[in-house]
Amino acid sequence: MRGRGGARGSRTPSAPWSRLKPVDLDPLEAIGLPSKGDSRLLDFKTQERYYTKIVERYMTFCSDAGERDELLRRFASLNLSSNSNESPLVKSATNASFPDPSGVSMTPASISNNTKGLSDVLSALRKLREGIVASKRVDDFAIQVYLFCIRLSVLVKHPESYHPAILHLLRRIHPLHSMTSVEMSEVVGYLILDTACRRNNLAEAFTLRHKYHLRDAKIDAVLDALAHDNYIEFNRLKRRVDGHKAKLLEYAEEGIRKHLLKCFGRAYLNVDLDFLEKCADSKWANLTADDGVGWELDGAKVVIRKVKAR
Repeated sequence: MRGRGGARGSRTPSAPWSRLKPVDLDPLEAIGLPSKGDSRLLDFKTQERYYTKIVERYMTFCSDAGERDELLRRFASLNLSSNSNESPLVKSATNASFPDPSGVSMTPASISNNTKGLSDVLSALRKLREGIVASKRVDDFAIQVYLFCIRLSVLVKHPESYHPAILHLLRRIHPLHSMTSVEMSEVVGYLILDTACRRNNLAEAFTLRHKYHLRDAKIDAVLDALAHDNYIEFNRLKRRVDGHKAKLLEYAEEGIRKHLLKCFGRAYLNVDLDFLEKCADSKWANLTADDGVGWELDGAKVVIRKVKAR
């Protein structure tokens, strides 16, 4: 008869002994940067599967936001580190349209729960873009990824991502595998508006328009408004362009509005408050707090300068 020791010795463990729980890796975080030695994204099929996961995560982020205003708020509240090198854009692999709410390095402290999904998408797009560059891929898929990266980075106003992506798309990919005329106009339009509004270089913006033969009446009107410091026309155009271009126009908004206020200061002794707020497209409280307006408010009138008694 076997004793307890024999019975115990013949027992086979039902599962491997381990105190560690299996790690549930995020599929977007499971793959590292090609520049850091992870070569998995050099494979074309892996790139396409990874891209599909990115698209799914982005669509989840948009659906979780629900209302358009909440989606806009989440885009605006995303804090991106300025130390990133590159970024990205796409059409869907199935040519699905993405919701338009009109190389990114993230620091955990700057990412809220509401925007983590978007920050994960941006980080994953940087990895995918590095893989495309390293594998020297030049085809429709590469154009899709770059377009998606550019559009998304423009919406979160991260020039460290969209600007190099635009240049690579125009200088490296397009000469070897052409974009459609619509895509070309879109990308060139972003580059021109970024040059004029963020970089404040109107001469180069006009040069780019001539170089790429862009014919876009709204962009022409924006450049004209900037050249003449016409804030009222600029603000009207900002409401007429699409959400991506409107984000780029925001870079120039503060400077041209301050020029308008300086013109008021030189031309008027006093002005109606409603007229001033309408022209500046800003309330009195914002003008004093954000734009440094030091004029006096006297009822419904704004006293700009007082005539000195002789």
